[in-house]
Amino acid sequence: MSKVSVTGSKGVMESVVEAVHDLNLLHVTDYDDSWSGFRPGTPTEGAEDAADKLVTVRSIESMLDVDEDDGGPARVLDDDELEAELESIRERVNALDDRRDDLRGEIRDLEERIDAVGPFADLDIDLDLLQGYDTLQVAVGEGDREAVERALLDADTLGEYELYEGEDGTLAVLARPEPSGDEDALTDALVSAEFTAVEVPTVEGDRVSPTAHLDDLEARKRELESELDQVEDDLEAEKQDAAAFLLAAEERLSIEVQKTEAPLSFATTDNAFVAEGWIPSDRYTEFASVIQDAVGSHAEVEELERAAFGSNGEVKLREDVPAGVSERETVDGEDDESEAAEEEPKRAVADGSGGPVVMRDDQPPVVQNNPGIVNPFEVLVKAVGRPKYTEFDPTVILFLTFPAFFGFMIGDLGYGILYSLIGYFLYSNFESPAFKSMGGVTIAAGLFTMLFGVLYGELFGLHLIATHFWEGLLGFGSAPLHKGLQPYYSNWAETWLVVAVLAGVVHLDVGYVFSFLEDYEFHGLKDAILESGSWILMLNGLWVFVLSNFLAGKKPEFLFYVFNGEPLPLGFAGFSPLVGQIGLGAFFLGLVLIWASGDYGEAIEALFLLSLVNGLSYIRLAAVLLAKAGMAFVVNLLFFGVYVTGHGEEAQWHFALSGMPEVGSTYHGHEVTEIMFGGLMHGGVAALVGGILVLLFGHLLVLALGVTSAGLQAVRLEYYEFFSKFFDGGGTEYTPFGHERTHTTDE
Repeated sequence: MSKVSVTGSKGVMESVVEAVHDLNLLHVTDYDDSWSGFRPGTPTEGAEDAADKLVTVRSIESMLDVDEDDGGPARVLDDDELEAELESIRERVNALDDRRDDLRGEIRDLEERIDAVGPFADLDIDLDLLQGYDTLQVAVGEGDREAVERALLDADTLGEYELYEGEDGTLAVLARPEPSGDEDALTDALVSAEFTAVEVPTVEGDRVSPTAHLDDLEARKRELESELDQVEDDLEAEKQDAAAFLLAAEERLSIEVQKTEAPLSFATTDNAFVAEGWIPSDRYTEFASVIQDAVGSHAEVEELERAAFGSNGEVKLREDVPAGVSERETVDGEDDESEAAEEEPKRAVADGSGGPVVMRDDQPPVVQNNPGIVNPFEVLVKAVGRPKYTEFDPTVILFLTFPAFFGFMIGDLGYGILYSLIGYFLYSNFESPAFKSMGGVTIAAGLFTMLFGVLYGELFGLHLIATHFWEGLLGFGSAPLHKGLQPYYSNWAETWLVVAVLAGVVHLDVGYVFSFLEDYEFHGLKDAILESGSWILMLNGLWVFVLSNFLAGKKPEFLFYVFNGEPLPLGFAGFSPLVGQIGLGAFFLGLVLIWASGDYGEAIEALFLLSLVNGLSYIRLAAVLLAKAGMAFVVNLLFFGVYVTGHGEEAQWHFALSGMPEVGSTYHGHEVTEIMFGGLMHGGVAALVGGILVLLFGHLLVLALGVTSAGLQAVRLEYYEFFSKFFDGGGTEYTPFGHERTHTTDE
């Protein structure tokens, strides 16, 4: 990327804006009011009018629910057509929208009145008989009849009363107050009865049946709903007629607002302007030529700096910036904008040290250009921050490792199918790019979960794939991989501890290699070796020592047999003692290199590697694997029950899918030695119903906790362990000044 400056006369500023906008190339740098004698520009004529019209268009689009798919072919839209048609559409749509709001309000009021009349229809007492009395007080509502009668009898302020009850329990009380009572005597008496009163609807006339009144209200509601449907149809017709115009008008006005408000980012004087920004370096000639063609010698284009870096980490300049008018000191009482100062345009100039004076020392913007299948994982990177121009984009690494970590920890075909379906739902049912990206990430995680599920031979924790596919169809003795939960396969648990650590070392190595390349590019080979090469030596040297036979008696035995036949016959029984000594030497060499870099704090931090903390952090992969396997096992144990064959470390657990055998019997060729749990499905109808609930909710819980455990742990390894080696984030997205036309054209 190259930072460029466009300096010119105010008279050609609009022409320059037009040319730059059509190029859709310049990522504009906002002027921060740091130059003496310059000020931020002001919008050009027509900006406010265009902005007002744009607000109107978007408001109408919201009323009509117009989206991008409703557009038609690109069209030319001139000012007169825009003005006339927009005003006509606005009047019609506003009138229809106002009528729709009025109808919805009337319908809501009617619904409230209908709900209020319901209890009176239950009483079947004419509504006019429940109101308009001078000497009687009336209360209608719900409550316990006996409690209400007791309250009426106990009330000293009430005389005679009548109590009516509807079929659904609605009560109506008509009572005559005593001379000592006031207008609230009946209400006060019913307080102790926990009586919930409803307001009597106000009606006119005699013999007003609540049922007939309810029918009238519902009939009126149907009329209003019919009218509302007609208004909705009219609005839909307006949408069909106006959608293409509105989208074209929005695009045209958006472009106009962009252009008229562009000077807000410029440094200006009364007679001149300076605009700066970033463009791809290979298009500088094109950029300069377009502006030259547009305004000739009235504007000057300069390349201030190019975002390529030398061995000292400084930005390389393509060429020296020509000398010009520099910042000038302001004298009290002097007009900063005097004519003498404005006779020629001011430019960014050299500051005397070989660097250009620019509006802001901003970083080049960034374009994350990942393939379509990788693109959804950008959402995980952006959660930390967009990569800076000087950093590697780790999206591809996340695409390769995050779903693999997740799938390894869950490892179940059934759960994987559900995760993939959830991801597909998110991807296909939401327009938000964030939701679509999360859907893509979830689909990838689900696919890896399915893959590992097949290798583990599990379907919702049951070993059905192992039994019917690996053993039945392919004739294997068991599934290729095991989670290590059962005593018979406990060696697999130890294997996954080692595999997790080795995967972590490789993962960390990639991060350190990225750091090495960044340091080499921006600071040279020496700094790369001291800052990053030292960590590579320490990390790998230490783990070579750990996996060697040097001082083998001080190390766990399983390190030397899990890859030597138990359970993986790979023939690796540890590196030789000499290799271990070399690895230990490499670790201390790396420590010396860090100390030599002068970063003593980092050298002290490096000593934490002596506790293997970086690599051991990845043991969480194996821990979550066993935890999720255990949770699924417990759910299936409660429903199906489990019987055991064999003893001690040779014990194998089996789900009783087709019936629970007895201890001592031979079942499927194995002697049953123990019943771990009988299973709810074998305990009668009530137990079966409860077991089904346990099965469903249990697996849903495992599915949900898979996200909060496996998902969060995988994210933690990416962010904390991997990103911290080379990635800070904080980059700026490349957003060129311009607009890709979809609904309008100039021709």
